[in-house]
Amino acid sequence: MQELSSSRVNWLDVAKSVVIPAVLLLLAFAASHAFAHGVADEDKTFIEQNTGVHLLPFIYLGAKHMVTGYDHLLFLFGVIFFLYRMKDVGAYVSLFAIGHSVTLLAGVLTGTHVNPYMVDAIIGLSVVYKALDNLGAFKLVLGFQPNTKAAVLIFGFFHGFGLATKLQELTLSQDGLIPNIVAFNVGVEMGQLLALSAIMIAMGFWRRTENFQRQAFSANVVLMTAGFILMGYQLTGYFMNLPRIPT
Repeated sequence: MQELSSSRVNWLDVAKSVVIPAVLLLLAFAASHAFAHGVADEDKTFIEQNTGVHLLPFIYLGAKHMVTGYDHLLFLFGVIFFLYRMKDVGAYVSLFAIGHSVTLLAGVLTGTHVNPYMVDAIIGLSVVYKALDNLGAFKLVLGFQPNTKAAVLIFGFFHGFGLATKLQELTLSQDGLIPNIVAFNVGVEMGQLLALSAIMIAMGFWRRTENFQRQAFSANVVLMTAGFILMGYQLTGYFMNLPRIPT
């Protein structure tokens, strides 16, 4: 009976080691399939056909966009991976929120346009960066640790531009634009808190397992792979959409 019990525990450990990285990889493929964080067709229809102030619908759309934004969630997952104190989680998440709020609002309201493929490729790079940071690669290779808070803020700016580019693809009514975009950003923050809560709960259970430290390495390798997949997908889209030179 003891051997059978031991065997079951070993199989459970193996399953955990495989399932957790596999879930991350599936998220990455889902992200690339959905063009990372595009706006759903029914949401596009609502945004383009309505004028005036619609605070609650735009809050809902912002929250939905964040909760289904796999690239944002992968980055957040990497950011909080080794953060155990709520004080630290709050500090890093606040920097990320400030970063993407500034560029989301500025990008839409000022009409600042950036190439969506390149922005999303940089967002994929942010996932790669955070995975490498969690693996200790920078200290090992460069001999020093980059400022992690500054990196989260800077990448937050790019995540915000990524959100802005999706809205800029739509025909936005100028009637009520400012309150609607502010409401959308509030929804993004609400969605981020909701997603973060789910991630923190799952991480809490995972960290209590005996094999967390061993699985952490594999998970971050898969996280890095997911980031490279996102980068490759977006860079391919960029080069495929370059203007063709007449021959």
